[in-house]
Amino acid sequence: MNKKEKFLSVMHNEKPIKWMGYGFDPFPKVMFNCIMDPISIWDILFMQGERVQDHWGVWHRYLPGDPGVIPMVNEENQVIKDITKWRDYVVFPEIPSDLDWSDAKAAIDQVDRENEFVMVASFRGLFERAHCLMTFEDCLVNMYEEPEAMYDFFGAYADWKIKVFEQLIDNLHPDIIHSHDDWGSKTAEFFSRSVFQKLLKPHYAKMYGYLKSRGVMIQHHCDCYATDFAPDLVDLGVDMWQGVLPQNDIKRIQKETNGKLLLLGGLDQGLIDHADVTEEAVRAEVRRAIDEYAPGGCFLPCIGSLECLNAWVTPVVIDEANRYGAEWLAKNS
Repeated sequence: MNKKEKFLSVMHNEKPIKWMGYGFDPFPKVMFNCIMDPISIWDILFMQGERVQDHWGVWHRYLPGDPGVIPMVNEENQVIKDITKWRDYVVFPEIPSDLDWSDAKAAIDQVDRENEFVMVASFRGLFERAHCLMTFEDCLVNMYEEPEAMYDFFGAYADWKIKVFEQLIDNLHPDIIHSHDDWGSKTAEFFSRSVFQKLLKPHYAKMYGYLKSRGVMIQHHCDCYATDFAPDLVDLGVDMWQGVLPQNDIKRIQKETNGKLLLLGGLDQGLIDHADVTEEAVRAEVRRAIDEYAPGGCFLPCIGSLECLNAWVTPVVIDEANRYGAEWLAKNS
C-alpha cells in the first residue's frame, strides 16, 4: 500500500491495523500540511503587526513569537454592539474576483497525488468568527440569552463559508478541506452539547453537506476539549477530528464513534512544546499516545496545533511516531 492507502485504511478502521505512524505522513511538507490558498491569505494570513484591521472590521495582533493571529476585541471596538441587530453592524466582505490562484495551483502541481493528499485550509469557523466580531464574553452570553439572533448570524455566515468552499473546490480540487473551529478550552467545552446542537450543528450540516456533495473529505480542526461533541461530528459527516487533546476522553470517543471518526492527535503539547524539553521526553510522550490509543483503532498521533512553536520538536515527534509506530504495529499485528 502507498501512503494514502495506509492512511485511509486507518480512517476506515480496517482490521487488523495496517499502519501506525505520524498522522500527516501522507501530506505534503508545507505550511500546516495545507496548500495556502488566496482566500485564506486575503481573509486572515495577510495580517502582521501590533494593530491590524481585517476586512470584517476586526482588530488583530500578529507579532513574531505570537502563536497565531490574535483578535484584540473589547467592548469599545467590537463590531457587533447588539446581537439582536447584528445585520446593522456586520458587512460580509465580498470575496475578490481577481484573486491570484497561481501560487496555490503551482504548489499542488508539485504534489504526488498518488501518494499524498491535497488539503486546503479554511480558517475561522462559525464560533470563531462570532467571537471575533464581539467580545468572547458577549458571544457566550448571547448563545444562551439571545439564541435566535445567534442562530440567524451563524446561518448567514455559513452561507458565506459555502461560497468560500465553492471557490476552493472549483479552483484547487482538493481531496480534503481542513476546517477550523475550536469549541472549548484545554479541559472543558465552552457551551453545552444542547446549545451546540441547536445553534451550530444545523449550519455545519449545511456547510459540510456541501463539501460531501462535492466529493471532498472533511478534517475538522478542534485542538481543545470537545469530547461530548464527537458523536455530532460523525452525524455531520466529518471524516477526521484533528487536534484531539489527551485531556479528552479519547477511549470513550473511540467507543461512541465506533470507528467512524479518525482521531488525529493524542499528544500533550503542553508537555513537549517548550524550549527546555528533552528529546527523550518528546519521544516518551509519542510512545505513550500510541500505546494508549492505537489499540482502540481509528487513531493516528499528531501535533494538535499542526506544528510546534519550538520548531525542533516537530521533526522529533514525526520521527518517533513513524519509528515507534512501526515497532508497535509489528508487535500488535
